[in-house]
Amino acid sequence: MKATIVQAGNEDMLRRAVEVLRGGGLIAFPTDTVYGVAALPWDVDAVARLYVAKQRPKNLPIPLLLSSIDQLSRVAALAPEFAPLAERFWPGGLTLVLPKTKVVPDVVSSGPTVAVRVPDLLLARDLIRQAGGVLAVTSANVSGRPSPVTAKEVKEHLSERIDLIVDGGPCRGGVPSSLLDCTVSPPVLLRRGAISEEILRSVVGLIKTS
Repeated sequence: MKATIVQAGNEDMLRRAVEVLRGGGLIAFPTDTVYGVAALPWDVDAVARLYVAKQRPKNLPIPLLLSSIDQLSRVAALAPEFAPLAERFWPGGLTLVLPKTKVVPDVVSSGPTVAVRVPDLLLARDLIRQAGGVLAVTSANVSGRPSPVTAKEVKEHLSERIDLIVDGGPCRGGVPSSLLDCTVSPPVLLRRGAISEEILRSVVGLIKTS
């Protein structure tokens, strides 16, 4: 069964997307960087299905996208020394790896940490907010293939593996978020992306590279 495609301008879009998520389904939608595919993080079966749909290795945790920085304390702990990063770059293309709280299921991240971000796209934040403020989201592609920046590319990758695709047009960023491990000091840049290493250093100082 192929995924249903809905346009972002459709007044019914948010309701339908949330219904799919609450029913244990998977949805894809645009962010400020690339299209993501999402499940409710508290739904263990849905997150397990997300791994299968992407053919994602089980040892790779699923990042969490937040509707706002106010949701952060629910799922992760941010040390004061790294708070300026969230204040400066959220919403935006920076994902932080942080110590996770007890509410984050092991199926999302089996280790002690979790990756979190607030996307800089109102559509994405509205959808996440309507779904409860936190979603488990990773790029809407089969693992190892290029990250999609259009709904058409999502369809080519995952149409028969997910339930709903929100077509919001091409992603304006097109580059995955930068990934910074803030569980150590100095932090470690695990993936170069939307925010340059130089700009990150201007806020937090010394950064190591992996």
